[in-house]
Amino acid sequence: MSILSYPERGQWGKSSWRGNCSGHVYKELFERLKPKVFVDPMVGSGTSVEVAKEMNIEAHGLDLHSGFNAISDSILLAVGKHADLCLSHPPYGGMIVYSGNVWGQANPNDLSRCQSDEDFHEKMQLVLLNQREATKAGGYYGTIIGDWRRKGIYTSYQAEMIARMPKDELAGVLIKAQHNCTSGSKEYGSMKLPFILHEYILLWKKKASPTLVLLRNLAQQQYSRLTGTWKNVVKIVMMQLGGASELSAIYKAVADAAPEKLADNPHWKAKVRQTLNQNADMFKPVSTGVWTVA
Repeated sequence: MSILSYPERGQWGKSSWRGNCSGHVYKELFERLKPKVFVDPMVGSGTSVEVAKEMNIEAHGLDLHSGFNAISDSILLAVGKHADLCLSHPPYGGMIVYSGNVWGQANPNDLSRCQSDEDFHEKMQLVLLNQREATKAGGYYGTIIGDWRRKGIYTSYQAEMIARMPKDELAGVLIKAQHNCTSGSKEYGSMKLPFILHEYILLWKKKASPTLVLLRNLAQQQYSRLTGTWKNVVKIVMMQLGGASELSAIYKAVADAAPEKLADNPHWKAKVRQTLNQNADMFKPVSTGVWTVA
């Protein structure tokens, strides 16, 4: 089944450690994937490693609170060998702040102390690439992550992680029911949508691609996403303009529709022209400076 639900966390780890994942979840994953070597680069109170060792799996637990920084320190060098499964369970942004609260002193490398969601997204991509590097070809790497709704904004961490990692390595997405959440004891008078009572287990299966090839493919993947976004922006604008328009009107409509894209690209008008010229299946010139939707 792709849906996991374990109300009890089991005897592993420390029940006092906030955000603990049930040991039964790790047990089921180990039974499915059958790793001989397991690594958890964010081991927390040790739940995952305790379960693995109980099942006679060689297990290695690393964590910032014990001096290991998954953003900048090599997991592979720290462990000394490749893993069959490298699985992390990071903080969900600043939902629970760990350093200085759950353990030790405040640490700027703590993912729960990221300055913004974008900061978290970028650092988690580094962590996942680090995990991939520590995994043998044919092995699995991944993370357990939830989404977060605050101040009316829904942040889908799992969707962002999937978008930032190799799409041809994504092996599965499991849904994990979340139990004993602190939000479940609160009341929200204006809340119309249900509480978030689930997490995701994202798993990628590593191919034998060298790191430089992977990074090149990731860059191409992100470029394709960006290009596709521009195509859709221009097409929506053209549809709003009745399907045909002069270039000057297209510029104005794009500026009104996507100001955030323009702020990052001073040459956005050239990008609009490039989008029109390079996508003959979507746009056609009907006369000088006038375009129509194909």
